Amino acid sequence: MKIESMFLIFLGAFFGVIGLVYWFWSYEDGGGTMLAGTALLGFLPGLYYFFWHKRFHGKRAFFWGKTQGAGDRPSDREDATMSEGSGVIDSFPGSSIWPFVLGMGAFLTVLSLIFGIWLIFLGVPLILSALVGVTAESRRGGNV
Repeated sequence: MKIESMFLIFLGAFFGVIGLVYWFWSYEDGGGTMLAGTALLGFLPGLYYFFWHKRFHGKRAFFWGKTQGAGDRPSDREDATMSEGSGVIDSFPGSSIWPFVLGMGAFLTVLSLIFGIWLIFLGVPLILSALVGVTAESRRGGNV
């Protein structure tokens, strides 16, 4: 988590500086607000990862610590090999029609807000049938 937190904190600082420069250069509200939000979207997960990295690894130096902790992932260690990072490859689910049906139902339901409430009578049954179908398929296995 060390690499991810450094990267995200850097992005948050970068967009924070760019947002300040943009604000004082243009005094435009929309762009300044969006750049401030982008900086927060970098800082929020970056500081979260930083917190958990420090919690698992104690008071080691964050940016230049060379000692390895018990919870280090292979990607955090410099002496790791490629085979240490590969996990167990499990089986993948088969193809299913239900995600497509759910998407079409959601699409028709959203379109009902634009073109008329009558489309909701097509969208909601598609959503409900997709939810029932994917539940039955996950319980029984295979295609339903």
